[in-house]
Amino acid sequence: MSPRYWARWAVEQGAARWGLRLQARRDSPFAKLITTSDALHDPYPQIEAIRSQGRLVANPYTWATADYEYIRTILRDNRFGAFGPDSMNVPPWMRNHLKRAQTPPNPVEPPSMLMIDPPDHTRIRKSVSAAFTPRAIGRLRDRVESVTTELLDALPPEGSADLIAAFAQQVPIAIITEMLGFPQASRNEFLNWGDAASPLLDIGIAWRTWRDAYTAMGVMDRYLDGHLAMLRATPGEDILSSLVTAGELNERELKATASLLMGAGFETTVNLIGNGVVQLLSHPEQLAMLRADPDLWPQAIDEILRFDPPVTMTARIALCDAEIGDRTLAAGTVLVMSLAGANRDPNKFTDPNRFDITRADAREHLTFSSGIHTCLGASLARMEGVYALRSLFDAFPDLTLAGAPERRPLYTLHGYSRMPVRLGRRATATATATV
Repeated sequence: MSPRYWARWAVEQGAARWGLRLQARRDSPFAKLITTSDALHDPYPQIEAIRSQGRLVANPYTWATADYEYIRTILRDNRFGAFGPDSMNVPPWMRNHLKRAQTPPNPVEPPSMLMIDPPDHTRIRKSVSAAFTPRAIGRLRDRVESVTTELLDALPPEGSADLIAAFAQQVPIAIITEMLGFPQASRNEFLNWGDAASPLLDIGIAWRTWRDAYTAMGVMDRYLDGHLAMLRATPGEDILSSLVTAGELNERELKATASLLMGAGFETTVNLIGNGVVQLLSHPEQLAMLRADPDLWPQAIDEILRFDPPVTMTARIALCDAEIGDRTLAAGTVLVMSLAGANRDPNKFTDPNRFDITRADAREHLTFSSGIHTCLGASLARMEGVYALRSLFDAFPDLTLAGAPERRPLYTLHGYSRMPVRLGRRATATATATV
């Protein structure tokens, strides 16, 4: 990459990286949450330290909050907008320089829906929302069930496996590639591209990580050139074919939407499945309740999403002067919000650090965000989670961890990269899950 890309990294990530490390040495809980290896495994001590400082905590360049009420309000308030590279307060000459170092279409920059506000957000979201209606998701149930069964049948009884690579990754990647019209042979490529690009959601990532992410996005961009050309010639019944046929999105919007749907359709669910396995094995009394009453599975999925969320933080920028509580935030103020902290706010959830699959209000978690940027695929992720986890524990009732699972080196996307397990005996039949 040319020096202009290094300059872009320095502005977007490098300055934050250096500043956060300095603040961490000064014992800032927010900086420690973003930079320390301990927080990768257990972010909650730092989240509670932030909470102890107040409902809205000032940091250099940003404000932070772990308060459920504040976060839910901000996510639903049109005075706050998506925060991305284009929102950064930099001099005009620097902004022009950054534009010359244009990156490939990707999930974390405009025109990705994740990083834009109305009216463009409304227009693009409307173009894909039909694929995620309850009726559309309902039509996918048989396919989710068959994919899950095929994967479980391929696991060796009485053997060992890496449950992330052999199962947790494979369920969502199979479904989302089919929804987007990608061939089965491309799944491993998308897994590799996703692993490379995932750090872009973090703050202050290293130059090599940033470079490798955009290099992977460049390869995916060229793949999409060929794939979209093929769909224009012979469209199918998938989401991308419908977008191409409608002709309402330009080329960059099409690619950004494809990469976002691919990443979001995969990342949340693989982390949900992996986190769910660990929590249920760590709380055998809860797993026993599920075996005794399988109707609890949908509620258990929401408790997993609350207690150990696949996505732990997000950010917004004040579009105008705005009051939050007793604070007035000036236009341009950036707020980093701990979704994991909101999900364990004692003012919202009773005994929030207790994992309880019977919790009546578990579904009120903010893992899928709220407001106009609520995750389109939330219902799909829940359904995949129910089928995958219930079927796994039904098929292998003696499943145990065979070693400490390895966390991914990411702060925003919270999940496991490797999970060695001993499968134990295979049950004679797997019950059909209910959603």
